[in-house]
Amino acid sequence: MTPPIKLRMGAAEWGVLVLLSVLWGGSFFFLEVALREVPPFTLVLARLGLSALFMLAFIAVTRRAIPRRRGLWPALFLLALLNTALPFLLFAYAQTEITSGLASILNATTPLWGVVVAHVFTPDEKATPAKLAGVATGIAGVAVMIGGGALSGIGASLPAQLACLGATFCYALAGVYGRRFRAWGVGPLEVATGQLVAGALLILPVALFIDAPWRLAVPGTTTLLAIAGLALFSTTVAYFLYFRLIERAGATNALLVTLLIPVTAILLGTLLLGEVLLPRHLAGMGLIAAGLVAIDGRLFDRFRAT
Repeated sequence: MTPPIKLRMGAAEWGVLVLLSVLWGGSFFFLEVALREVPPFTLVLARLGLSALFMLAFIAVTRRAIPRRRGLWPALFLLALLNTALPFLLFAYAQTEITSGLASILNATTPLWGVVVAHVFTPDEKATPAKLAGVATGIAGVAVMIGGGALSGIGASLPAQLACLGATFCYALAGVYGRRFRAWGVGPLEVATGQLVAGALLILPVALFIDAPWRLAVPGTTTLLAIAGLALFSTTVAYFLYFRLIERAGATNALLVTLLIPVTAILLGTLLLGEVLLPRHLAGMGLIAAGLVAIDGRLFDRFRAT
């Protein structure tokens, strides 16, 4: 019998969430470098393909194996479609029409979808007023932190904005769908590996058709290092931690990482790229922190107890 999911995260789960946000926040740095020489779909294919190879090599060295269970690979392909292929394609289209700032704000709606989807499809991750209020506060914090300039384009392209929301809905569905592998006895390492292999195979024909990567020039060393960092740290390690967090703390909690990603992206930009930390960034971080406190609920419980 599998142990119950910890719906209220402890220090270890919060630590994994913060580390995960750093890894995915760092992906913006790697992407900014790599996209100078590599088109988006080829970059997605390289990211997923290299990550799959890293995972398969690790499994081979440690003499593990992906369990052979009937229906496992179709489930992994569906997970990959919802968690990588479809949202990556939707965001790639959206960011040709809207700013990355607006896309980041819309991406932060993922936990809100997660609360709704988990409430409908799970018996133990039900929505509460505190969760909904906390997620709304966190989304407001992301909007404040990114600034009004991003919101000025909110009416620019409705299809692109709907594509972003469709992608975040896919992420929420994937988070809840990913819970089934725990009940099947498939560990987070094996789930991450299977999803990355399936995602690379799904993206392959799209990248070949749109980008014709065999016609591209060979990228420079800096670009290749950025792709390697994106694949190893922001994908391989990140997805292993993500599925482990789903296994331990549930989909709703794991999806909170999208509220923290803009925080770590801005902090990394300040530390590594010399960007300026503005008052609105600090205000937005404060709202996100307040939202996470509301979702966690322990502080409110202490006030009720006094």
